[in-house]
Parts: sequence; structure tokens; C-alpha cells
Amino acid sequence: MRWTRTTRPPAATTRRAVPSSRGCVRRSDRVKHLATAAVVAVAGTAAEAEPPAALAPERVVSINLCTDQLAMMLAAPGQLVSVSHLATDPRSSAMAEEAAAYPANHARAEEIYLMDPDLVLAGAYTAKATVGMLTRMGIEVEVFQPAFGLDAVPERIAQMGAALGREGAAADLAASFEGRLDALAADAPGPRAALYGANGYTSGDRSLAGEILAAAGFTNIATEYGMSGGGRLPLELLVLSDPALVISGEPYPGASRAEAILDHPLVEALQERVEGTVMQDSAWICGTPHVLGVVEELADLRTRVEAR
Repeated sequence: MRWTRTTRPPAATTRRAVPSSRGCVRRSDRVKHLATAAVVAVAGTAAEAEPPAALAPERVVSINLCTDQLAMMLAAPGQLVSVSHLATDPRSSAMAEEAAAYPANHARAEEIYLMDPDLVLAGAYTAKATVGMLTRMGIEVEVFQPAFGLDAVPERIAQMGAALGREGAAADLAASFEGRLDALAADAPGPRAALYGANGYTSGDRSLAGEILAAAGFTNIATEYGMSGGGRLPLELLVLSDPALVISGEPYPGASRAEAILDHPLVEALQERVEGTVMQDSAWICGTPHVLGVVEELADLRTRVEAR
């Protein structure tokens, strides 16, 4: 059964969330393709095995980078009809290649309405004006909060499965994620490391980026300065801390004052200790199974650090 504008349930109430922290790490192409293949294989097998629920939405539009990726993993064939334009940008999306198969949208209410969706997927801070207008027009909107830790990843997967009528596929994907995470998790804290981005931004242990770092077996120096979430770490403290590893995001094209600190000779000297610490952050932005590829790459870096 497909909802129409005359039979559609009352507008959904959107949920609020606090701002998301953002990590900064790049995976090697090999790790990226292996991780993506594993995720797609699990999700694809589950999708083929589970028929869509009788009342599942038939036309789903995603207007958020993170819901784009979860929806691509879990939607039944033909169920997802559009993803956000950010999903096709490899600098921010871990599934840019997969996203190229879908029409892109720019989260504008008019264009979304003309797509005649049964369901719109949004983030808690995605185009609030668009979400509000769509809701007032009676279009159902499912709002997802950011994932602030690894334990939130299965929760977001389950929420997406319920929204799409794909509970079985979501349960399989969540179980696969938890099993792989358990297998990757380090037994004890290891070398000291720092996440260091534009304007000296770092992430503490109560953030998605911080938990990824911990899962790979590193001790986060941000916690030594009382940072649990995100915050600014002065260059002087970074240097005095003398971490074994400094992980920074790959700069965007063009010049940026915010990123100039990453070119400081002292930061470069710290990063030259180990190759591969300047990384793209596409797999760290969203709480999806793709974060496991980052844990694997960091675990490899930890092995190299400990072998020095």
C-alpha cells in the first residue's frame, strides 16, 4: 500500500539533537574498498532476502549526508529515489560511487515536493526550513540525530530499518557491525595520539572520532586536558604533549586561514614520524559501518608506531 497525500498520516514530529562533532581521518584506497565491499555485501544480501513490509514507503528521498548512506545500505531496490548532492562528493561521502546511481537533490522544499515522496529522511540540523515546510504540507519526515559514539551506529541502523520497513536487513547489518567492531577493538590503551584539524580542533573520548581512536588502541591526549567532546587544542599544548601520532584532515582545495595551522613546521615534524597520518574525513563524518575501515587503518598505524 502506498500513502497518498489524501491518506497520508499526520505530519511527523521531528526530533532535536545537539550538534555533531566531526572527526578527521583518511583511509587507504585498499582499506576503503575492502570495507565498502564488506558493508555492501552484508546489506545487499539482507536486502535481497527481506521483502519490503506491506506499509513500507515506496518513494523515499534523503536530504542528509548520513541518512543518504544508511538508506543506500538498507533500502529495497527502487525504494530510494534521491540522495543529497553531498553524497556524491568523495571528500565528505564514504559512498560517493554508489550515490552516483541516484538523482541528487539540494534539500529544497519545492524540488522535494515535486518528487512526490512517501517519506523524507533528514538530519536534526538539515535544512530546517525545508523540513518544516514539508511537514506542514503533510509529507512524513523522519529525523535522525547525529551519532556521537560507536554505540549509536546500531541505533541509527535500526531507526533507518524501521523507517524503510526493512527491520530484518537492519538487524543483520547492525549485528555484522557489532561483530566486526568487537573483533577489531584493542585490549588495552596504547600509544598517545592526537586528532588535530583546522583551527586546532580536536575531539575527546566522548565523541565518535574519539571512540574510533580508542577502538584502534590509542590513548587520546585531548582527555589529558579535560576534553570529552570537541574543542580547540592550542599548538603549544600539542607540541608539549609530544604524541606519538598526530592525525589531521586532508586540506580542501584553495587557501584557508583555518587550515594554515596544519602547515606549521612543528605540526609537520610531528606528522613526519609516521606516514599516512594526513587523512580524508569522509568515513568519520557519519555514524555508519564505514567507520570500521578507519579503525582498521588506525590499528595498522598503531602497529607501525609500536614497532619503531
